[in-house]
Amino acid sequence: MAKARSNHPVHPVNWGHALGIGTLRLLSRLPARWALALGSAVGAIGYRLARQRRLIIRRNLELCFPELDKAARERLVRENFRYTGRGLMELALSWFGGPGVDRLPLEVEGLEHLRAAQADDTPVILLSGHFTTVEICGRLLRQHSEMAVIYKPMDKRPLADRTMREGRARAIGPVLSKDDLRGIVRTLRKGLPVWYAGDQNYRSRQNVFAPFFGIPAATVTGLSRLARLSKARVVPIFYYARTDGPGYRVVFKPALDGFPSGDEQADAERMNRIIEEAVRAQPAQYFWAHRRFKSQPDSNVNMYPGVKDHRLERRRRRQARQESR
Repeated sequence: MAKARSNHPVHPVNWGHALGIGTLRLLSRLPARWALALGSAVGAIGYRLARQRRLIIRRNLELCFPELDKAARERLVRENFRYTGRGLMELALSWFGGPGVDRLPLEVEGLEHLRAAQADDTPVILLSGHFTTVEICGRLLRQHSEMAVIYKPMDKRPLADRTMREGRARAIGPVLSKDDLRGIVRTLRKGLPVWYAGDQNYRSRQNVFAPFFGIPAATVTGLSRLARLSKARVVPIFYYARTDGPGYRVVFKPALDGFPSGDEQADAERMNRIIEEAVRAQPAQYFWAHRRFKSQPDSNVNMYPGVKDHRLERRRRRQARQESR
């Protein structure tokens, strides 16, 4: 019963999330172009106010684009904030619908690669990354191809988790927990493509360190295991906002040959190279606010100096309370 109550908006643990979700639901009723313009403006304000996120984005770009001078990287930081703010409104439009959202222009490139991979009812995993446009493009792409989505459950934020699952199910398709391996394989074998992104710093015993922009990055090896268990082909797919006018662009790449290779380290390195290439095409549209390089082979190395580690601070507060008893 306690768990059920914690899903309810009036439960104290959910007050902040309920307010945020309610605001997004309300803003999703704006005409799509107004909502996107508002999102860009919110991102510009966020650049000024969100100091910790600004430090993370700045540091990630410093690590990944050392060839750029400081001024060029700072322009990317500003632009990334705008795309991130816009991405928040794209999320609202995708999950809750809104006037004109399904009429936003979408260019699909390389759909024939998906169709070829699906020949003879072969399962397909769609390899992607965390781009700011992922939610809206997932909705718009449904006109061309349905898919299921793998996600990481938010166990400590039950209302946000439920809202995300229900929103993505309405907008894109079935939503599968990353821990539900049997369900994912079953979905693949039914012929529904499954979207997979392995480009975040998850804590997992199956992690390996693989270069991402030349920096060691903790990388999950789930893609290799899923492809092996389901005998699926892996088709890269990436999403972009158009920079030459309104609308979006979805790019399918040819299915990967020789994947999985039997070497999870080599497969992880290959996956990171593919995602890196896609990021370089539109670096301002990637989700740089994530501490991708937080985990390192040497646990004493701090890749984000000056950035608060809220998890570590909470752990220290718990220890202090226990010691004071």
